[in-house]
Amino acid sequence: MKAIEIRNRYLDFFKRHGHVVIPSAPLIPENDPSVLFNIAGMQPLVPYLLGQKHPSGTRLTDYQKCVRTIDIDEVGDNRHLIFFEMLGNWSLGDYFKEETIAMSFDFLTQELGIPVEKLSVTCFAGDENCPKDTVCADTWKKVGIPEERIYFYGKEDNWWIAGEEGPCGPDTEMFYDTGKPACGPDCQPSCDCGKYVEIWNNVFMEYFKDKNGYSKLEKKNVDTGLGLERMAMLLQGKETPFDTELFKPIMDKLQQLQKVDYIESRRIVAEHLRSSMMIIADGGKPSNLDRGYVLRRLIRRMIRHLNKLQIDLSELSTFVDMNVDNLKEMYPDLEKKKEMIKSVMIEEKDKFVKTLAHGEREFEKEIKKMQGTGHKKISGEIVFRLYDTYGFPPEVTKELAAEHGYEVDLDQFDELFKKHQEKSRQGSEQKFKGGLAEQTEETVAYHTATHLLNAALKQVIGKDAHQRGSNITVDRMRFDFNCDHKLTEGEKKQIEDLVNQWIQEGLEVTKQEMKKEEAIQSGAECMFIERYPDIVTVYSIGEVSKELCGGPHVKNTKELGTFKIKKEESSSSGVRRIKAVLMK
Repeated sequence: MKAIEIRNRYLDFFKRHGHVVIPSAPLIPENDPSVLFNIAGMQPLVPYLLGQKHPSGTRLTDYQKCVRTIDIDEVGDNRHLIFFEMLGNWSLGDYFKEETIAMSFDFLTQELGIPVEKLSVTCFAGDENCPKDTVCADTWKKVGIPEERIYFYGKEDNWWIAGEEGPCGPDTEMFYDTGKPACGPDCQPSCDCGKYVEIWNNVFMEYFKDKNGYSKLEKKNVDTGLGLERMAMLLQGKETPFDTELFKPIMDKLQQLQKVDYIESRRIVAEHLRSSMMIIADGGKPSNLDRGYVLRRLIRRMIRHLNKLQIDLSELSTFVDMNVDNLKEMYPDLEKKKEMIKSVMIEEKDKFVKTLAHGEREFEKEIKKMQGTGHKKISGEIVFRLYDTYGFPPEVTKELAAEHGYEVDLDQFDELFKKHQEKSRQGSEQKFKGGLAEQTEETVAYHTATHLLNAALKQVIGKDAHQRGSNITVDRMRFDFNCDHKLTEGEKKQIEDLVNQWIQEGLEVTKQEMKKEEAIQSGAECMFIERYPDIVTVYSIGEVSKELCGGPHVKNTKELGTFKIKKEESSSSGVRRIKAVLMK
Protein backbone atom coordinates (compact mmCIF):
# COMPACT_ATOMS: atom_id res chain seq x y z
CA MET A 1 0.00 0.00 0.00
CA LYS A 2 1.50 3.34 -1.07
CA ALA A 3 1.98 6.19 1.40
CA ILE A 4 -0.64 8.42 -0.26
CA GLU A 5 -3.24 5.66 0.07
CA ILE A 6 -2.42 5.15 3.76
CA ARG A 7 -2.82 8.89 4.35
CA ASN A 8 -6.13 9.07 2.47
CA ARG A 9 -7.53 6.01 4.24
CA TYR A 10 -6.56 7.51 7.59
CA LEU A 11 -8.25 10.86 6.99
CA ASP A 12 -11.36 9.23 5.48
CA PHE A 13 -11.63 6.80 8.40
CA PHE A 14 -11.62 9.55 11.00
CA LYS A 15 -13.96 11.72 8.94
CA ARG A 16 -16.44 8.85 9.14
CA HIS A 17 -15.98 8.94 12.91
CA GLY A 18 -16.97 12.58 13.22
CA HIS A 19 -13.56 14.25 12.88
CA VAL A 20 -12.95 17.42 10.88
CA VAL A 21 -9.91 17.28 8.59
CA ILE A 22 -7.72 20.33 9.20
CA PRO A 23 -4.84 21.38 6.90
CA SER A 24 -1.24 20.60 7.70
CA ALA A 25 0.49 23.59 9.26
CA PRO A 26 3.66 24.77 7.47
CA LEU A 27 6.98 23.34 8.60
CA ILE A 28 8.03 26.77 9.81
CA PRO A 29 5.87 27.43 12.89
CA GLU A 30 3.60 30.41 13.05
CA ASN A 31 3.57 31.96 16.53
CA ASP A 32 5.28 29.07 18.32
CA PRO A 33 8.15 30.05 20.60
CA SER A 34 9.48 26.61 21.37
CA VAL A 35 10.84 25.08 18.15
CA LEU A 36 12.57 25.94 14.87
CA PHE A 37 10.21 23.66 12.93
CA ASN A 38 6.94 21.87 13.60
CA ILE A 39 8.19 18.64 15.11
CA ALA A 40 4.93 16.78 15.78
CA GLY A 41 1.26 16.81 14.89
CA MET A 42 0.36 18.33 18.25
CA GLN A 43 2.67 21.32 17.87
CA PRO A 44 0.32 23.61 15.89
CA LEU A 45 -2.54 22.63 18.25
CA VAL A 46 -0.84 23.74 21.49
CA PRO A 47 -3.36 26.49 22.38
CA TYR A 48 -6.29 24.10 21.91
CA LEU A 49 -4.69 21.34 23.95
CA LEU A 50 -4.36 23.95 26.69
CA GLY A 51 -8.10 24.62 26.64
CA GLN A 52 -8.76 27.20 23.94
CA LYS A 53 -11.75 26.35 21.75
CA HIS A 54 -10.84 25.15 18.26
CA PRO A 55 -13.01 26.67 15.50
CA SER A 56 -13.43 23.25 13.86
CA GLY A 57 -14.76 21.54 16.98
CA THR A 58 -13.59 18.88 19.42
CA ARG A 59 -12.71 16.06 16.99
CA LEU A 60 -9.87 16.81 14.58
CA THR A 61 -7.65 14.84 12.21
CA ASP A 62 -4.85 15.76 9.82
CA TYR A 63 -1.48 14.93 8.37
CA GLN A 64 1.30 17.15 9.66
CA LYS A 65 4.60 17.79 7.91
CA CYS A 66 7.38 17.56 10.50
CA VAL A 67 11.10 18.21 10.72
CA ARG A 68 13.26 16.91 13.57
CA THR A 69 16.95 17.80 13.40
CA ILE A 70 18.20 16.17 16.57
CA ASP A 71 19.38 13.07 14.68
CA ILE A 72 20.76 14.80 11.59
CA ASP A 73 24.11 13.04 11.90
CA GLU A 74 22.38 9.64 12.08
CA VAL A 75 20.80 9.99 8.63
CA GLY A 76 22.44 7.44 6.38
CA ASP A 77 21.45 4.42 8.44
CA ASN A 78 18.38 2.36 7.61
CA ARG A 79 15.75 4.38 9.49
CA HIS A 80 16.49 8.01 10.44
CA LEU A 81 14.66 10.78 8.58
CA ILE A 82 14.74 14.56 9.10
CA PHE A 83 11.49 15.31 7.28
CA PHE A 84 8.58 12.97 7.96
CA GLU A 85 4.80 13.02 7.95
CA MET A 86 2.74 12.41 11.08
CA LEU A 87 -0.90 11.32 10.86
CA GLY A 88 -2.95 12.32 13.89
CA ASN A 89 -6.39 12.47 15.43
CA TRP A 90 -7.39 14.55 18.43
CA SER A 91 -10.13 14.65 20.99
CA LEU A 92 -10.34 18.03 22.71
CA GLY A 93 -12.38 17.08 25.76
CA ASP A 94 -14.55 14.69 23.73
CA TYR A 95 -13.84 10.92 23.66
CA PHE A 96 -11.15 9.25 25.74
CA LYS A 97 -9.43 5.88 26.19
CA GLU A 98 -12.06 3.33 25.21
CA GLU A 99 -13.17 5.06 22.03
CA THR A 100 -9.74 6.00 20.72
CA ILE A 101 -8.42 2.46 21.29
CA ALA A 102 -11.41 0.97 19.47
CA MET A 103 -10.86 3.33 16.53
CA SER A 104 -7.12 2.64 16.45
CA PHE A 105 -7.67 -1.11 16.42
CA ASP A 106 -10.30 -0.89 13.67
CA PHE A 107 -8.10 1.29 11.49
CA LEU A 108 -5.08 -0.99 11.81
CA THR A 109 -6.90 -4.27 11.32
CA GLN A 110 -9.79 -3.33 9.02
CA GLU A 111 -8.54 -0.37 6.96
CA LEU A 112 -4.89 -1.42 6.70
CA GLY A 113 -5.49 -5.15 6.97
CA ILE A 114 -2.82 -5.80 9.57
CA PRO A 115 -3.33 -9.26 11.13
CA VAL A 116 -4.12 -9.07 14.85
CA GLU A 117 -1.28 -11.50 15.59
CA LYS A 118 1.17 -8.86 14.27
CA LEU A 119 0.11 -6.35 16.94
CA SER A 120 1.35 -5.86 20.49
CA VAL A 121 0.57 -2.91 22.77
CA THR A 122 2.01 -1.22 25.85
CA CYS A 123 0.25 0.60 28.70
CA PHE A 124 1.35 2.65 31.71
CA ALA A 125 2.40 0.54 34.71
CA GLY A 126 1.43 3.16 37.31
CA ASP A 127 3.34 5.00 40.01
CA GLU A 128 2.69 7.28 42.99
CA ASN A 129 1.20 9.98 40.73
CA CYS A 130 -1.01 7.92 38.42
CA PRO A 131 -2.52 4.44 38.85
CA LYS A 132 -1.82 1.47 36.61
CA ASP A 133 -3.75 1.91 33.36
CA THR A 134 -6.05 -1.09 33.58
CA VAL A 135 -8.69 0.77 31.55
CA CYS A 136 -6.40 0.72 28.50
CA ALA A 137 -5.39 -2.88 29.04
CA ASP A 138 -8.99 -4.05 29.50
CA THR A 139 -10.07 -2.14 26.39
CA TRP A 140 -7.29 -3.72 24.31
CA LYS A 141 -8.39 -7.15 25.50
CA LYS A 142 -11.98 -6.31 24.66
CA VAL A 143 -11.18 -5.32 21.05
CA GLY A 144 -9.04 -8.38 20.43
CA ILE A 145 -5.45 -8.09 21.68
CA PRO A 146 -4.64 -11.14 23.84
CA GLU A 147 -3.32 -10.53 27.35
CA GLU A 148 0.09 -12.03 26.58
CA ARG A 149 0.72 -9.25 24.04
CA ILE A 150 -0.21 -6.41 26.43
CA TYR A 151 2.81 -5.02 28.29
CA PHE A 152 3.12 -2.49 31.11
CA TYR A 153 5.99 0.00 31.35
CA GLY A 154 6.80 3.01 33.51
CA LYS A 155 7.13 6.71 32.81
CA GLU A 156 10.24 6.31 30.69
CA ASP A 157 8.29 4.38 28.05
CA ASN A 158 4.58 5.08 28.54
CA TRP A 159 4.22 8.65 29.75
CA TRP A 160 4.20 11.77 27.63
CA ILE A 161 4.98 15.39 28.45
CA ALA A 162 6.38 18.05 26.14
CA GLY A 163 9.11 19.58 28.27
CA GLU A 164 9.38 19.74 32.03
CA GLU A 165 5.97 21.21 32.89
CA GLY A 166 2.53 21.26 31.30
CA PRO A 167 -0.31 18.91 30.31
CA CYS A 168 0.77 15.29 30.36
CA GLY A 169 -0.41 11.78 30.97
CA PRO A 170 -0.04 8.08 30.30
CA ASP A 171 -0.02 6.73 26.79
CA THR A 172 -0.61 3.47 25.00
CA GLU A 173 1.65 2.48 22.13
CA MET A 174 1.07 0.01 19.31
CA PHE A 175 3.84 -2.16 17.92
CA TYR A 176 4.18 -4.18 14.70
CA ASP A 177 5.93 -7.54 14.84
CA THR A 178 8.25 -7.65 11.83
CA GLY A 179 8.66 -11.41 12.08
CA LYS A 180 12.37 -11.13 12.81
CA PRO A 181 13.71 -13.64 15.38
CA ALA A 182 13.41 -12.64 19.04
CA CYS A 183 16.64 -11.44 20.64
CA GLY A 184 16.05 -13.74 23.60
CA PRO A 185 13.37 -15.26 25.82
CA ASP A 186 12.49 -11.86 27.28
CA CYS A 187 12.20 -10.07 23.91
CA GLN A 188 9.28 -7.65 23.95
CA PRO A 189 8.32 -4.19 22.56
CA SER A 190 10.80 -2.37 24.82
CA CYS A 191 13.68 -4.10 22.97
CA ASP A 192 15.47 -2.25 20.21
CA CYS A 193 16.54 -5.45 18.46
CA GLY A 194 14.28 -4.68 15.48
CA LYS A 195 11.64 -7.34 16.00
CA TYR A 196 9.06 -4.82 17.25
CA VAL A 197 8.47 -1.45 15.57
CA GLU A 198 6.34 1.25 17.20
CA ILE A 199 3.65 2.40 14.77
CA TRP A 200 1.18 4.52 16.76
CA ASN A 201 1.03 6.37 20.04
CA ASN A 202 -2.17 7.51 21.81
CA VAL A 203 -1.54 10.00 24.63
CA PHE A 204 -4.13 10.63 27.33
CA MET A 205 -3.56 14.13 28.62
CA GLU A 206 -5.43 14.13 31.91
CA TYR A 207 -2.76 15.61 34.22
CA PHE A 208 -0.90 18.87 34.57
CA LYS A 209 2.63 18.96 35.96
CA ASP A 210 4.18 22.04 37.56
CA LYS A 211 6.83 22.71 40.20
CA ASN A 212 4.39 21.50 42.88
CA GLY A 213 3.78 18.14 41.20
CA TYR A 214 0.80 16.66 39.36
CA SER A 215 -2.84 17.72 39.35
CA LYS A 216 -5.87 16.61 37.29
CA LEU A 217 -6.92 18.65 34.27
CA GLU A 218 -10.50 19.85 33.97
CA LYS A 219 -10.64 18.65 30.37
CA LYS A 220 -9.14 15.35 29.16
CA ASN A 221 -7.60 15.32 25.68
CA VAL A 222 -6.41 12.57 23.35
CA ASP A 223 -3.36 13.27 21.17
CA THR A 224 -2.17 10.62 18.71
CA GLY A 225 0.62 10.21 16.19
CA LEU A 226 1.28 7.64 13.44
CA GLY A 227 4.42 7.93 11.30
CA LEU A 228 3.52 7.61 7.61
CA GLU A 229 6.93 6.62 6.21
CA ARG A 230 7.38 3.89 8.82
CA MET A 231 3.90 2.49 8.20
CA ALA A 232 4.44 2.48 4.43
CA MET A 233 7.72 0.62 4.90
CA LEU A 234 6.10 -2.06 7.07
CA LEU A 235 2.99 -2.57 4.93
CA GLN A 236 5.13 -2.86 1.80
CA GLY A 237 7.43 -5.38 3.47
CA LYS A 238 10.48 -3.17 2.91
CA GLU A 239 13.61 -3.08 5.04
CA THR A 240 13.93 0.72 5.13
CA PRO A 241 11.91 3.84 4.18
CA PHE A 242 14.43 4.34 1.35
CA ASP A 243 13.08 1.22 -0.35
CA THR A 244 9.55 2.69 -0.61
CA GLU A 245 8.17 4.74 -3.50
CA LEU A 246 8.89 7.93 -1.52
CA PHE A 247 12.64 7.56 -2.15
CA LYS A 248 13.21 4.75 -4.66
CA PRO A 249 13.28 6.84 -7.90
CA ILE A 250 16.01 9.08 -6.49
CA MET A 251 17.88 6.15 -4.94
CA ASP A 252 17.86 4.34 -8.30
CA LYS A 253 19.05 7.44 -10.17
CA LEU A 254 21.87 7.98 -7.71
CA GLN A 255 22.97 4.38 -8.10
CA GLN A 256 22.91 4.79 -11.88
CA LEU A 257 25.08 7.94 -11.78
CA GLN A 258 27.49 7.11 -8.97
CA LYS A 259 31.12 6.20 -9.71
CA VAL A 260 31.73 4.99 -6.14
CA ASP A 261 29.20 2.84 -4.28
CA TYR A 262 28.19 4.14 -0.83
CA ILE A 263 24.68 3.18 0.27
CA GLU A 264 24.87 5.59 3.23
CA SER A 265 25.73 8.50 0.92
CA ARG A 266 22.83 7.66 -1.41
CA ARG A 267 20.45 7.67 1.57
CA ILE A 268 21.83 10.98 2.86
CA VAL A 269 21.43 12.62 -0.56
CA ALA A 270 17.89 11.27 -1.03
CA GLU A 271 16.76 12.24 2.48
CA HIS A 272 18.38 15.68 2.59
CA LEU A 273 17.11 16.49 -0.90
CA ARG A 274 13.50 15.79 0.16
CA SER A 275 13.86 17.57 3.51
CA SER A 276 15.49 20.65 1.96
CA MET A 277 12.86 20.90 -0.75
CA MET A 278 10.04 20.71 1.81
CA ILE A 279 11.62 23.41 4.01
CA ILE A 280 12.24 25.73 1.06
CA ALA A 281 8.67 25.23 -0.21
CA ASP A 282 7.40 26.37 3.20
CA GLY A 283 9.47 29.56 3.18
CA GLY A 284 12.87 28.46 4.48
CA LYS A 285 16.07 30.14 3.27
CA PRO A 286 19.67 29.09 4.00
CA SER A 287 21.47 31.30 6.51
CA ASN A 288 23.86 31.08 9.44
CA LEU A 289 21.12 31.28 12.07
CA ASP A 290 18.57 28.84 13.49
CA ARG A 291 16.33 27.15 10.89
CA GLY A 292 18.28 28.81 8.08
CA TYR A 293 21.42 27.15 9.40
CA VAL A 294 19.66 23.78 9.54
CA LEU A 295 18.66 24.15 5.88
CA ARG A 296 22.18 25.24 4.90
CA ARG A 297 23.63 22.24 6.73
CA LEU A 298 21.23 19.83 4.99
CA ILE A 299 22.04 21.15 1.52
CA ARG A 300 25.78 21.23 2.13
CA ARG A 301 25.83 17.75 3.63
CA MET A 302 23.95 16.54 0.56
CA ILE A 303 26.54 18.20 -1.71
CA ARG A 304 29.39 16.57 0.22
CA HIS A 305 27.88 13.15 -0.34
CA LEU A 306 27.22 13.80 -4.01
CA ASN A 307 30.94 14.54 -4.21
CA LYS A 308 31.67 11.36 -2.31
CA LEU A 309 29.61 9.40 -4.87
CA GLN A 310 31.50 11.32 -7.60
CA ILE A 311 28.24 12.54 -9.13
CA ASP A 312 28.41 15.76 -11.15
CA LEU A 313 26.79 18.56 -9.12
CA SER A 314 25.01 19.83 -12.23
CA GLU A 315 22.65 16.86 -11.74
CA LEU A 316 21.09 18.66 -8.76
CA SER A 317 18.51 20.30 -11.02
CA THR A 318 17.53 16.86 -12.39
CA PHE A 319 17.13 15.48 -8.88
CA VAL A 320 14.77 18.34 -7.94
CA ASP A 321 12.69 17.69 -11.07
CA MET A 322 12.50 13.97 -10.28
CA ASN A 323 11.47 14.54 -6.67
CA VAL A 324 8.81 17.07 -7.62
CA ASP A 325 7.36 14.64 -10.14
CA ASN A 326 7.44 11.80 -7.61
CA LEU A 327 5.95 13.73 -4.68
CA LYS A 328 3.61 16.28 -6.29
CA GLU A 329 0.47 14.24 -5.59
CA MET A 330 1.25 14.27 -1.88
CA TYR A 331 2.66 17.81 -1.75
CA PRO A 332 1.27 19.96 -4.59
CA ASP A 333 3.23 23.00 -3.36
CA LEU A 334 6.42 21.41 -4.66
CA GLU A 335 5.28 21.67 -8.27
CA LYS A 336 4.10 25.26 -7.83
CA LYS A 337 7.41 26.26 -6.28
CA LYS A 338 9.77 24.06 -8.26
CA GLU A 339 11.75 26.86 -9.90
CA MET A 340 12.13 28.70 -6.60
CA ILE A 341 13.33 25.50 -4.90
CA LYS A 342 15.87 24.94 -7.69
CA SER A 343 17.11 28.51 -7.47
CA VAL A 344 17.67 28.35 -3.69
CA MET A 345 19.40 24.97 -3.82
CA ILE A 346 21.66 25.80 -6.77
CA GLU A 347 22.66 29.14 -5.23
CA GLU A 348 23.55 27.40 -1.97
CA LYS A 349 25.44 24.69 -3.88
CA ASP A 350 27.51 27.36 -5.66
CA LYS A 351 28.30 29.07 -2.36
CA PHE A 352 29.41 25.78 -0.87
CA VAL A 353 31.68 24.99 -3.81
CA LYS A 354 33.44 28.31 -3.10
CA THR A 355 33.56 27.41 0.59
CA LEU A 356 35.26 24.13 -0.25
CA ALA A 357 37.84 26.02 -2.31
CA HIS A 358 38.41 28.37 0.64
CA GLY A 359 38.80 25.38 2.97
CA GLU A 360 41.39 23.88 0.65
CA ARG A 361 43.42 27.10 0.76
CA GLU A 362 43.27 27.01 4.58
CA PHE A 363 44.45 23.41 4.50
CA GLU A 364 47.45 24.40 2.36
CA LYS A 365 48.34 27.07 4.94
CA GLU A 366 48.35 24.45 7.69
CA ILE A 367 50.60 22.18 5.61
CA LYS A 368 53.09 25.01 5.09
CA LYS A 369 53.23 25.61 8.85
CA MET A 370 54.04 21.94 9.45
CA GLN A 371 56.76 21.67 6.80
CA GLY A 372 60.17 21.37 8.41
CA THR A 373 58.77 20.59 11.88
CA GLY A 374 59.19 16.84 11.51
CA HIS A 375 55.51 16.26 12.36
CA LYS A 376 53.66 14.09 9.89
CA LYS A 377 50.29 13.94 11.60
CA ILE A 378 47.71 16.74 11.31
CA SER A 379 45.94 17.24 14.63
CA GLY A 380 42.25 16.53 15.06
CA GLU A 381 41.85 20.14 16.20
CA ILE A 382 42.91 21.39 12.76
CA VAL A 383 40.67 18.87 11.01
CA PHE A 384 37.73 19.95 13.18
CA ARG A 385 38.41 23.68 12.69
CA LEU A 386 38.40 23.20 8.93
CA TYR A 387 35.13 21.30 9.24
CA ASP A 388 33.42 23.62 11.72
CA THR A 389 34.59 26.96 10.28
CA TYR A 390 34.73 26.23 6.56
CA GLY A 391 32.45 23.21 6.22
CA PHE A 392 35.46 21.28 4.93
CA PRO A 393 34.70 17.53 5.12
CA PRO A 394 37.16 15.49 7.24
CA GLU A 395 37.38 12.81 4.55
CA VAL A 396 38.58 15.47 2.08
CA THR A 397 41.18 16.66 4.61
CA LYS A 398 42.36 13.06 4.95
CA GLU A 399 42.66 12.63 1.18
CA LEU A 400 44.58 15.89 0.74
CA ALA A 401 46.84 15.03 3.67
CA ALA A 402 47.70 11.67 2.10
CA GLU A 403 48.59 13.42 -1.17
CA HIS A 404 51.09 15.52 0.79
CA GLY A 405 52.45 12.55 2.73
CA TYR A 406 50.66 13.33 5.98
CA GLU A 407 48.25 11.49 8.27
CA VAL A 408 45.38 13.00 10.22
CA ASP A 409 44.40 12.38 13.84
CA LEU A 410 40.84 11.25 13.18
CA ASP A 411 40.46 9.88 16.72
CA GLN A 412 40.90 13.37 18.13
CA PHE A 413 38.59 14.75 15.45
CA ASP A 414 35.93 12.18 16.37
CA GLU A 415 36.20 13.19 20.03
CA LEU A 416 35.78 16.88 19.21
CA PHE A 417 32.96 16.10 16.78
CA LYS A 418 31.07 14.09 19.42
CA LYS A 419 31.32 17.04 21.83
CA HIS A 420 30.02 19.29 19.05
CA GLN A 421 27.14 16.86 18.38
CA GLU A 422 26.18 16.76 22.04
CA LYS A 423 26.20 20.54 22.26
CA SER A 424 24.01 20.76 19.13
CA ARG A 425 21.65 18.10 20.47
CA GLN A 426 21.29 19.94 23.79
CA GLY A 427 20.59 23.13 21.89
CA SER A 428 17.87 21.42 19.83
CA GLU A 429 16.35 19.90 22.95
CA GLN A 430 16.42 23.30 24.68
CA LYS A 431 14.26 24.71 21.89
CA PHE A 432 11.50 22.36 23.02
CA LYS A 433 12.32 22.31 26.74
CA GLY A 434 9.38 24.46 27.76
CA GLY A 435 6.97 22.73 25.41
CA LEU A 436 3.33 23.31 26.21
CA ALA A 437 4.26 24.99 29.49
CA GLU A 438 5.86 27.85 27.53
CA GLN A 439 2.43 29.47 27.17
CA THR A 440 3.21 31.72 30.12
CA GLU A 441 2.06 35.24 30.94
CA GLU A 442 5.29 36.55 29.40
CA THR A 443 5.07 34.61 26.13
CA VAL A 444 1.40 35.52 25.71
CA ALA A 445 2.36 39.19 26.07
CA TYR A 446 5.15 38.87 23.52
CA HIS A 447 2.81 37.04 21.15
CA THR A 448 0.40 39.97 21.29
CA ALA A 449 3.27 42.42 20.79
CA THR A 450 4.21 40.70 17.50
CA HIS A 451 0.82 41.74 16.12
CA LEU A 452 1.43 45.36 17.12
CA LEU A 453 4.92 45.28 15.64
CA ASN A 454 3.56 43.83 12.39
CA ALA A 455 1.01 46.67 12.22
CA ALA A 456 3.67 49.31 12.97
CA LEU A 457 5.96 47.97 10.24
CA LYS A 458 3.15 48.35 7.70
CA GLN A 459 2.77 52.01 8.64
CA VAL A 460 6.48 52.84 8.72
CA ILE A 461 7.96 50.56 6.03
CA GLY A 462 4.93 50.04 3.81
CA LYS A 463 1.77 47.98 3.52
CA ASP A 464 3.66 45.19 1.75
CA ALA A 465 5.73 44.43 4.88
CA HIS A 466 4.68 41.03 6.20
CA GLN A 467 5.76 38.68 8.95
CA ARG A 468 8.21 36.01 7.83
CA GLY A 469 8.65 34.26 11.15
CA SER A 470 8.88 34.81 14.88
CA ASN A 471 10.48 33.30 17.94
CA ILE A 472 9.39 34.10 21.48
CA THR A 473 10.78 33.24 24.89
CA VAL A 474 9.84 34.50 28.35
CA ASP A 475 12.62 37.10 28.00
CA ARG A 476 12.32 38.52 24.49
CA MET A 477 10.72 38.41 21.06
CA ARG A 478 12.31 38.00 17.65
CA PHE A 479 10.39 39.00 14.53
CA ASP A 480 11.36 38.46 10.87
CA PHE A 481 9.79 40.55 8.09
CA ASN A 482 10.39 41.23 4.42
CA CYS A 483 12.27 44.47 3.80
CA ASP A 484 14.84 45.52 1.21
CA HIS A 485 16.96 47.76 3.45
CA LYS A 486 18.48 48.13 6.90
CA LEU A 487 16.14 50.18 9.09
CA THR A 488 17.33 53.68 9.88
CA GLU A 489 17.45 54.96 13.45
CA GLY A 490 14.49 57.16 12.58
CA GLU A 491 12.44 54.22 11.31
CA LYS A 492 13.22 52.15 14.41
CA LYS A 493 12.14 55.04 16.66
CA GLN A 494 8.92 55.50 14.68
CA ILE A 495 8.13 51.78 15.05
CA GLU A 496 8.87 51.81 18.78
CA ASP A 497 6.80 54.95 19.34
CA LEU A 498 3.81 53.53 17.43
CA VAL A 499 3.80 50.26 19.37
CA ASN A 500 4.11 52.06 22.70
CA GLN A 501 1.38 54.51 21.71
CA TRP A 502 -1.01 51.61 21.05
CA ILE A 503 0.00 49.98 24.32
CA GLN A 504 -0.73 53.14 26.27
CA GLU A 505 -4.09 53.57 24.53
CA GLY A 506 -5.30 50.41 26.25
CA LEU A 507 -6.73 48.78 23.13
CA GLU A 508 -8.97 45.78 23.66
CA VAL A 509 -7.98 42.48 22.10
CA THR A 510 -11.01 40.63 20.73
CA LYS A 511 -11.50 37.23 19.12
CA GLN A 512 -14.01 36.10 16.47
CA GLU A 513 -14.64 32.83 14.66
CA MET A 514 -15.73 33.07 11.04
CA LYS A 515 -15.44 31.43 7.65
CA LYS A 516 -12.03 31.78 6.07
CA GLU A 517 -13.39 33.71 3.08
CA GLU A 518 -15.24 36.13 5.36
CA ALA A 519 -12.07 36.72 7.38
CA ILE A 520 -10.10 37.70 4.29
CA GLN A 521 -12.92 39.92 2.99
CA SER A 522 -13.01 41.66 6.37
CA GLY A 523 -9.37 42.68 5.95
CA ALA A 524 -7.76 40.15 8.28
CA GLU A 525 -4.13 39.57 7.41
CA CYS A 526 -2.87 36.08 6.78
CA MET A 527 0.02 34.48 4.99
CA PHE A 528 -0.53 30.96 3.58
CA ILE A 529 -4.32 31.25 3.64
CA GLU A 530 -4.67 27.78 2.08
CA ARG A 531 -3.19 26.25 5.22
CA TYR A 532 -6.02 27.37 7.46
CA PRO A 533 -9.22 25.36 8.05
CA ASP A 534 -12.59 26.52 6.71
CA ILE A 535 -13.48 28.11 10.06
CA VAL A 536 -10.76 30.38 11.46
CA THR A 537 -10.05 32.50 14.52
CA VAL A 538 -9.45 36.21 13.96
CA TYR A 539 -7.83 38.42 16.62
CA SER A 540 -8.31 42.18 16.47
CA ILE A 541 -6.43 44.78 18.50
CA GLY A 542 -8.63 47.86 18.46
CA GLU A 543 -8.64 49.25 14.92
CA VAL A 544 -4.89 48.74 14.64
CA SER A 545 -4.45 45.04 13.85
CA LYS A 546 -6.58 42.20 12.49
CA GLU A 547 -4.97 38.81 11.86
CA LEU A 548 -5.84 35.14 11.51
CA CYS A 549 -4.15 33.54 14.49
CA GLY A 550 -4.47 30.67 16.96
CA GLY A 551 -3.69 32.84 19.99
CA PRO A 552 -3.44 33.21 22.92
CA HIS A 553 -3.29 36.96 23.60
CA VAL A 554 -3.68 39.45 26.43
CA LYS A 555 -7.10 41.06 26.87
CA ASN A 556 -5.85 44.67 26.74
CA THR A 557 -2.65 46.21 25.37
CA LYS A 558 -1.99 48.00 28.69
CA GLU A 559 -0.88 44.62 30.03
CA LEU A 560 2.20 44.68 27.80
CA GLY A 561 4.47 47.26 29.45
CA THR A 562 7.00 49.24 27.39
CA PHE A 563 8.21 48.00 24.00
CA LYS A 564 11.93 48.43 23.23
CA ILE A 565 13.84 47.38 20.09
CA LYS A 566 17.22 45.96 21.11
CA LYS A 567 18.58 45.03 17.70
CA GLU A 568 17.75 45.11 14.00
CA GLU A 569 19.71 42.95 11.57
CA SER A 570 19.60 40.86 8.41
CA SER A 571 18.00 37.41 8.69
CA SER A 572 18.42 36.30 5.07
CA SER A 573 18.22 37.84 1.63
CA GLY A 574 15.36 40.36 1.60
CA VAL A 575 14.37 39.53 5.20
CA ARG A 576 15.21 41.67 8.26
CA ARG A 577 14.98 40.69 11.92
CA ILE A 578 13.98 42.74 14.98
CA LYS A 579 14.82 41.64 18.51
CA ALA A 580 12.78 43.42 21.16
CA VAL A 581 11.78 43.26 24.81
CA LEU A 582 8.80 44.29 26.91
CA MET A 583 9.72 46.11 30.11
CA LYS A 584 7.22 46.28 32.96
